[in-house]
Amino acid sequence: MARKVNVGLIGYAFMGKAHSHGYKDVQIFYPDLGAVPVMKVICGRNREAVKAAASQYGWEEYETSWQRVVERDDIDLVDISTPGHLHKEMAIAAAQAGKDILCEKPLANSLEEAQAMLEAVQKAGVKHMVGFNYRRVPAVALAKRLIQEGKLGRIYHFRAIYLQDWIVDPEFPLVWRLQKDKAGSGPLGDLAAHSVDLARHLIGEIAEVVGMAKTFIEERPLLAQAKGAGLSAEAAGGRGKVTVEDAVLFLAKFQNGALGSFEATRFASGRKNYNRFEINGSRGSLVFNLERMNELEFYSREDEGHAQGFRTILVTESEHKYAGAWWPPGHIIGYGETFVNQTYELMQAIAEDRQPSPDFSDGVRCQAVLEAVSRSITEGGWVRV
Repeated sequence: MARKVNVGLIGYAFMGKAHSHGYKDVQIFYPDLGAVPVMKVICGRNREAVKAAASQYGWEEYETSWQRVVERDDIDLVDISTPGHLHKEMAIAAAQAGKDILCEKPLANSLEEAQAMLEAVQKAGVKHMVGFNYRRVPAVALAKRLIQEGKLGRIYHFRAIYLQDWIVDPEFPLVWRLQKDKAGSGPLGDLAAHSVDLARHLIGEIAEVVGMAKTFIEERPLLAQAKGAGLSAEAAGGRGKVTVEDAVLFLAKFQNGALGSFEATRFASGRKNYNRFEINGSRGSLVFNLERMNELEFYSREDEGHAQGFRTILVTESEHKYAGAWWPPGHIIGYGETFVNQTYELMQAIAEDRQPSPDFSDGVRCQAVLEAVSRSITEGGWVRV
């Protein structure tokens, strides 16, 4: 009989909705789970909004105090889906209460905070996971498999770009993602954290970085009300200072000798969620683009010369990791399904009494790279991670 895992979710907006989808639908596609989530309580500061979210998403109860959620004896897993400045206090409290933890990325707003969170979960002996959901895309899993099988040979280059455009309008309001005290950074932590995690996951650890950043719009209208997933908003009177970067670029040297380039911006007009990487090796290359997330481009130098060229693999076959749990071949999945796959991985780890992946150690290593990039921007040179 499957173990029941009572979940307390802190946060009900963009990631709260995505995580709720994962908990609600995981048993439909993974019916043989050894542990199953029970959507016990969802938490948010706005009583009416979190009450509506609880009803819409299917939670049994709602709460306005995260401390009360963490203290409840009937909660097994605390899911932290809040802005980054709240992660440390919530995670440490949850660990001290003996709860397993899923925390959204980036793990914290600083390396010091991330390390404190890792120490807390290790001391408490609880399970811990970071929400790098793009690892759960079948095409990314195939990329990992092809690299492990040696299809690319020695890796020379990792090239990542993550482009969005939702704040190009200078009259877009000053939402929390544009405030350093809440977000920690701009697209560096919000977007490049995903690219760094994928680079570490696929290629290996990063040794040195050098970067630059730019804030194009330094003042914006004050916020009256955020809407939807928080990527749209209404302005109020007055203006406030933007305290994060709008764009960041950095170069990287990997420990294995590969070279990397990373770009993240929210000022790429026409790009909505353009998360792309290209990997070049001695035997071949791979290309992935989240906006075509069911496809992986693969080039092999070992094909006969007259037949060489990039081939597009539709990653929907039953032998492709995660894809076999979903639909027949050719019936594609979307962004939301990565959270179902993530929930599956977390529940299986709990059922098998092992540490899920990526865990807080991965979060700390990612944060170390981000902090090194920030130092490089300030100091104007290469910085060791």
